[in-house]
Amino acid sequence: MTTARTATPSTARAINDRLALNLLLDQGPLTATELRDLTGLSRPTVADLLDRLGRSGLVAVVGERGEQRRGPNARLYALVASRAHLAAFDVRSGGVSLVVADLAGRTLAAADLVVEDPGTDAAAHRAAADRIVRTLLDTARRAEVPHLHTVAVGAPGLVDPATGRLQSTGELPAWHAELLAALRELPGTEVILENEVNLAGRAEYRTGAARGRDDFVLVWLGHSVGAAVVLDGKLRRGAGGGAGEICFLPVPGTTALPTAAGCEGGFHGLVGSAAVCALARAHGLPADPADDAAAAEAAVRAALDALGEGRPGGPFLDELAERIALGTSAICVVLDPGCVVLGGEVGRAGGAELASRVERRLAGLSPVRTEVRAGEAGGGAILGGAVLTAGDAVRRDLFGEP
Repeated sequence: MTTARTATPSTARAINDRLALNLLLDQGPLTATELRDLTGLSRPTVADLLDRLGRSGLVAVVGERGEQRRGPNARLYALVASRAHLAAFDVRSGGVSLVVADLAGRTLAAADLVVEDPGTDAAAHRAAADRIVRTLLDTARRAEVPHLHTVAVGAPGLVDPATGRLQSTGELPAWHAELLAALRELPGTEVILENEVNLAGRAEYRTGAARGRDDFVLVWLGHSVGAAVVLDGKLRRGAGGGAGEICFLPVPGTTALPTAAGCEGGFHGLVGSAAVCALARAHGLPADPADDAAAAEAAVRAALDALGEGRPGGPFLDELAERIALGTSAICVVLDPGCVVLGGEVGRAGGAELASRVERRLAGLSPVRTEVRAGEAGGGAILGGAVLTAGDAVRRDLFGEP
């Protein structure tokens, strides 16, 4: 027979504290009365937790609010956002973007840094990593942040869930690994490494197009293509961190098959930036010969501007949607996520117009009903997801979150 156990007083206090702190984080300053109404806790319990959180430095009185009653105004209590600080990185092959934020996730300072290819010089790769860390610390000092509790890093490649190590699926520069090593040398700072598309998926789940959905897949359409898989409200990484590496997905229409060493023959070969730019040029649309993500984004925007009878925008978008639907249908018949969000530079540029075309084509390829939405997290989706990830880690520490 299983014996029912009730929460101990200390456990109950911890649960109540977390409840109040998360309400203050989500809704901003609240009075004790509002906290009682939102939590259902008694007046003495709320008074006790506010006193306890005040002594811990997590909550402070920030003002007063007039009540519709006689007597003094009610005190307003708020989360002390300066109690801990965090940083977030979006690491790319040619540089990094970073932000320093407070406990509430508000950006205090930001920086972008271009990193020239150091070639095969190991010392130059380490020097590049050291320069990035100095930029981070200088950015924190500019925001008057003395210490970073947690740094979350989004990078391309496979992140092993067991070891936290980054494994390249292409040709990532060696300074990526050197940067992680340098960040992990910062005293008293937790470093979290996550695949960049997974971070973008977290941003769409928490603040973007997938809000309110526990099952969806983000299809990232940029320089290459990847996916973030969220099922039952949980990000799914796979046994070795490879869930979502759909750039390697074999699809019809490519000239070869992908290999373990390269994804050129896979889905990447149909909807990566170079393929999107080549398709645009074939339809008579302008496309920068650089064939990078920015050029592909510009080509899609040019197609939207060229919509109309006899104009090339519609046929280009139809063919691009068909290509995207080919790979997406494989995801849907295996996972049945119910919702696909198109992100990355191409998904963001295509917006609702491209999403609706993909949805119609997908309906003809798959018996599984799937809604297709345009991403809403914007160009900062990776950094936004990194801030959310770092914030979750800080709260687990300070709030005692499970």
